[in-house]
Amino acid sequence: MVFSKTSLRFAFLSGLLGVSAGATAQNVQNTITTAVPILTLSPDSRSAALGEAGVAISPDANSAYYNAGKLGFVTNKYSVSPSYTPWLRTITDDMGLAYLSGYSKLGQRSAIAASLMYFDLGSISLRGNQNQILGDFNPKEYAVSVSYGQKLSENFGVGISVRYIRSNLTGNLNTDAKPGNAAAVDLGAYYNKDLTIGAGEYNLGLGGSISNIGTKITYTDPQQADFLPTNLKLGTAITRELDAYNKITLAIDANKLLVPTPYYIAGVPPNDQRIIDKNREIARKSVVSAMLGSFSDAPGGFKEELREINLSAGLEYWYNDLLAVRAGYFYENQYKGDRQYLSFGAGIRYQVFGVDGAYLVPNSRQNPLAQTIRVSLHFNFNKLEEAFGPSDSNSAN
Repeated sequence: MVFSKTSLRFAFLSGLLGVSAGATAQNVQNTITTAVPILTLSPDSRSAALGEAGVAISPDANSAYYNAGKLGFVTNKYSVSPSYTPWLRTITDDMGLAYLSGYSKLGQRSAIAASLMYFDLGSISLRGNQNQILGDFNPKEYAVSVSYGQKLSENFGVGISVRYIRSNLTGNLNTDAKPGNAAAVDLGAYYNKDLTIGAGEYNLGLGGSISNIGTKITYTDPQQADFLPTNLKLGTAITRELDAYNKITLAIDANKLLVPTPYYIAGVPPNDQRIIDKNREIARKSVVSAMLGSFSDAPGGFKEELREINLSAGLEYWYNDLLAVRAGYFYENQYKGDRQYLSFGAGIRYQVFGVDGAYLVPNSRQNPLAQTIRVSLHFNFNKLEEAFGPSDSNSAN
């Protein structure tokens, strides 16, 4: 790849995630961009196959990424899950997203988890503003997280994650830029309850999380620091027990970035000084002010605010807790990035070992997300009954 030093970051924020950049005369394409957007994508295969729904599905080794509140409900003493995604494989063969996550139960009601996300952008040839060759570089980003989740009752739990983020897009080849560093926290809550409705047995999961509440990240001028992808996600997962061997889950998530919407004036080019000045003012907002204002700052009003809500939906079928088949759909409004794709996947569990796979089918063959594959492994050790004995609803840690 070849990028100028001024365009690298913005190309990364859009093209590498399959975001559209088009517009129409009636509607303005006003995609919200942030630093380190890879933090918003499902790194594991199970949720990827469910259209990226994950905030309320049954807990596993990757739970802390979606909702740390689920950690108090995990069913093994220890669990580890590595995942890998060859990224933009229709364009290049040297990019990849790797993710390693695991947890350890501290007792019947709590667990601690840790994870590492590593995004390798492959080899990039950097050029200066005068098109002079600056050299080749291998940009990379990573995030290290530690999480804790606690059951507050038999049906409700909360959790928190603390994260360090580093984004190195130009290395030492560009004296005007430097690696960006940031810290962030996630907050999550989870509710789970078995229900009997008529002759049917159901399980209801409800989840909510706010992720990447943290410092801004700076690559060049501190006055032009970028927001992290602070994200609000709410969702539900309803599981129906068909019989002793078969069950099916419907999962639905809605999420919205809690960062400012870029300013625009319909029919006015983006290089108009009024627009430039307004967006500079927006960029100087504090993180808290940006979060609170993100529900009412869209230039197009309430209609545009609704467009900023992405939807994820998926179905998961399990046979005897051994074999899973999944399908999902991810929807992002065409004027807010236009990422829309089907997802399919399957999984298997046998004793301590498991494997999941996912495959994305985007709405356009030209979409760089086409043929995206994710693979995850699972290693689960010691059921809780084996580690701690039968659950005691009155027990503490």
